[in-house]
Amino acid sequence: MKIIVSGGGTGGHIFPAIAIADALKSRNPGAEILFVGARGKMEMDKVPAAGYKIVGLPVAGFQRRLTLKNVTFFFKLASSLWKARSIVRSFRPDVAIGVGGYASGPVLKAASAVGIPTVLQEQNSYPGVTNKILAKKAKKICVAYPNMERFFPPSRIVLTGNPVRQNLLKNVDRTVAYQKLKLNDQKQTILVVGGSLGAGSINTGVLQALERIGERPHIQVLWQCGPFYYEKLKEQMALKGVENVKLVPFIANMDMAYAVADVVVSRAGAGTISELALLGKASILVPSPNVSEDHQTKNAMALVKEGAALIVPDNETEQNLIPGALRLLANDLQRKSLEEKIKCFAHFNSADQIAEEVEKIVKEQKGKKK
Repeated sequence: MKIIVSGGGTGGHIFPAIAIADALKSRNPGAEILFVGARGKMEMDKVPAAGYKIVGLPVAGFQRRLTLKNVTFFFKLASSLWKARSIVRSFRPDVAIGVGGYASGPVLKAASAVGIPTVLQEQNSYPGVTNKILAKKAKKICVAYPNMERFFPPSRIVLTGNPVRQNLLKNVDRTVAYQKLKLNDQKQTILVVGGSLGAGSINTGVLQALERIGERPHIQVLWQCGPFYYEKLKEQMALKGVENVKLVPFIANMDMAYAVADVVVSRAGAGTISELALLGKASILVPSPNVSEDHQTKNAMALVKEGAALIVPDNETEQNLIPGALRLLANDLQRKSLEEKIKCFAHFNSADQIAEEVEKIVKEQKGKKK
């Protein structure tokens, strides 16, 4: 079995892709898996660290505002399409899987053009333009939300949920987690994450509320701000002198961070929501306004309508983010209700379900060749 997995750009695309590859490898030890990503993006580091080979395309996103970057967009796209065709011809996969991100489009288009079956993994409740186009020729479309018939052919939809990082699902000793993260196990904990790269508006919301947090010594905040923001925020933190906030650029041990969190403040990426649902975490979601089709707001509202999460708009973080988190932390009844209701959105064994769909396609293709 030879499989291409394409996509990336953010942890929300990369971690599900690796989870799918791990499931395929576990079920088919002899499988050959090749990743195709975008040069200069996170996947070029994260995928090799997970033990897989990756090839990079020069592809980049189209900017919705007027910018000179769009002049080079079409040249990069043409070059990526040519290289994707070359990769597909030389590797000759049985199936090409697209998980979203810049590289998915050229690779799945190249695979479809030569008759190689494609599988889409749509993570959001509202798909982007690229996946809507790719879905027309996809053999299967693995989705995380119900009622996706509005966007895709019903006969090809499989409700699998989003694969998550497998290490998050193991039982974590909270006492050990507190020690590893150098936190106080006698305090309630707010975990703040803005995605793997950080989020400026969420960081501003925390920064504006540092004095308020400092006035509550019985709580603590673990704040992942993102590498880009870290040095400047570290300087500003030093001026404030707040001792119950731990600022870090990136959290590698997210299993431990989730284990100690009583409340999670986060972006509303599909992968993150899947993790929060599986772990049953009371959450305040801050949808990013800088994503296609405003899909993070739609992801968040799918939960909010069912009483499974709270939402703070991106432009209200300074006024409402930390005050809302503090109120939730103090309200045991509301917190427990959110923890129970978000579990209704959990899908277990998503990666295995997707791997099984891929295996069925490979088996069908082999049968045709015979």
